[in-house]
Amino acid sequence: MPTRQATLADITPSGKARLVTWTGMNNGDDGAPVDWVDFADRCFQVSGTFGSGGSCTVQGSNDATNWAPLTDPQGNALTFTSQKIEQATELPRYVRPLVTAGDGTTALTITLCMRKAYQS
Repeated sequence: MPTRQATLADITPSGKARLVTWTGMNNGDDGAPVDWVDFADRCFQVSGTFGSGGSCTVQGSNDATNWAPLTDPQGNALTFTSQKIEQATELPRYVRPLVTAGDGTTALTITLCMRKAYQS
């Protein structure tokens, strides 16, 4: 199970918004954890080829060892089986995607857009 590194890019001149991208995510891959506690608003997008039964779950952890699924505002696990965008509710120290149950054609890109809370 390879760990895919993320690319991070500030998307505003002030540095208050960041885009994190994990590419080339195949069946069994996890994404390198990203620290996101400074960011109040967080939104995930999963795109690409899911393959037969492919799934991506967004996980959180406070110790980067023990991982659990995050949830959307309705309390559903952030598990993607098709292309869509979802907001995350919890705010653990670390976050990562985990791709499971796909086949040889599974190839996903996971993007995370996060924005710092307004500060005067």
